[in-house]
Amino acid sequence: MIELTEEMQRAINNARNNGNPCILATASPEGLPNAGFRGTIMALDGQSLAYRERGDRSTLEHLRDNPKVVVLFRDAAQELGWKFRCTATVYRDGSTYQQVMAKLAELGLVEDPQAEGVAVVLQVDQITTLFGEIVQEREPNLRW
Repeated sequence: MIELTEEMQRAINNARNNGNPCILATASPEGLPNAGFRGTIMALDGQSLAYRERGDRSTLEHLRDNPKVVVLFRDAAQELGWKFRCTATVYRDGSTYQQVMAKLAELGLVEDPQAEGVAVVLQVDQITTLFGEIVQEREPNLRW
């Protein structure tokens, strides 16, 4: 079972403002990796992260074909860090899209929630330390 701790949620929600934006890593069906900083990643709830994707076509293509992603968070000053292994779902409209955009605006992570982009919800499947030690899993013995 996954339950993001208060510490995790607070750290992720303040990552960009604290100078520690998360890194999102994806892979194409052929295994070609892609990674980049995402300043809008936030804890949506106790089991999911979410962010707004604005125009990185390769990321959206990767998510469409291979929704397995990794989010890395590290704050060296606070000695915090986790690797979140997730399954992504893209929302272009609807209630989930609105919920994500509203929370991003509430947290100050987007100035204009109506600006072009999609909402990406990341169901957290596994949380590890940055050294690979399992902290939590959605299902026991999950293999990545």
